[in-house]
Amino acid sequence: MQLIVRKEYLNELIELYGTPDIKVITGIRRSGKSVLLQEFVSYLQSLEEAVNIVMINLQELEFDHLLEYHALHKYILDQYKEGMTNVLLIDEVQLCPQFELAINSIYTKGIYDIYITGSNAFLLSSDLATLFTGRTMEIKVYPFSFVEYLTYYGITDRYDEAFDQYVRTGGMPGAYVYKTEDRQYNYVRDVHSTILIRDLVEKYKIRNKSEFTNISEFMMDNIGNLLSPNNISKTLKNDQSEITRKTVSKYIGYLENAFLFYEAKRYDLKGKKYLANNSKYYLCDTSFRYAVNGTRNMDFGRVYENIVYLELRRRGYEVYVGKLYKKEVDFVAKKREAQIYIQVSDNISDEKTFEREYSPLLAIRDAYPKMIIARTHHETYDYKGVQVVDICRWLRE
Repeated sequence: MQLIVRKEYLNELIELYGTPDIKVITGIRRSGKSVLLQEFVSYLQSLEEAVNIVMINLQELEFDHLLEYHALHKYILDQYKEGMTNVLLIDEVQLCPQFELAINSIYTKGIYDIYITGSNAFLLSSDLATLFTGRTMEIKVYPFSFVEYLTYYGITDRYDEAFDQYVRTGGMPGAYVYKTEDRQYNYVRDVHSTILIRDLVEKYKIRNKSEFTNISEFMMDNIGNLLSPNNISKTLKNDQSEITRKTVSKYIGYLENAFLFYEAKRYDLKGKKYLANNSKYYLCDTSFRYAVNGTRNMDFGRVYENIVYLELRRRGYEVYVGKLYKKEVDFVAKKREAQIYIQVSDNISDEKTFEREYSPLLAIRDAYPKMIIARTHHETYDYKGVQVVDICRWLRE
């Protein structure tokens, strides 16, 4: 498998090197966390200083004896070297039950610079404060962006064709080693199955696997639609399911914990407040939708919306769904003092479609930038103060 250096994530780790925080690398299974850790090890090895690197991958058989936290703790202490910078890196740390007891003990001693990775709820940012006694810094890893996709395949022209393929194939790097789309989808489907069954059904002791799977597939089919546990429950009940709103809410939380879905809450632009009812949910990678639910309904508009949402998160924005009276703005993207309003569309060549996209933006009276991202195949242009950008060009910026 070809490897590429994911510079943005690597630079985050380099920037945090030597800080007292526990560095926690999170993200969905097979999104490249292990490779990122290896890239960071290569960086450490290139430094002109005495660095003792203790690298533990709990998925590898040679570390099988460390799947007990006392053994893990003793091994780490035994590897410590006086007079050197000691760096501890543990991949898939959650495979060791009660790993946090070992990590906290090592952290308290102040003898290691600590980096850990994980794929599930044990390492959610909301849980880090309760897991660890020390301060944590989360590095969120996503599947490949379009730019990383281009880099992987060495594509330097015919970007529109490449974008069309990226929309179908997605950004799960492990799928790229397969030559055909069918085999790539088989790989992604297997990842999805592993997440649902091994990571979630077993961890949370879910009794009704088919109900849980149905909710995941329903959410995949409805990316970009306003959803709530209540309306999902009602829809599934119409399909002869007896699932309750409370159970649906719990299952959605599990799917988020595994980084399979991300929630975009609604934000009232007039009242300047967040709304509790109804959210939108986006997949960590659109390939899951096509691999699991099939390609009969490509629904490019929703898929483009999902791709833009993920790219905004990669670029460090908090992303919300905007509400202004009865109108909706696809995304309100915030980063410190910056804010952008964004509409996403498949095709705006039709005048009515174009009007539907720009009218909510023109109704917003503040001076923050406004943008329509669509499949225009043209250079960026301005319409009444709204930037109209081709999605393929925007992703390459």
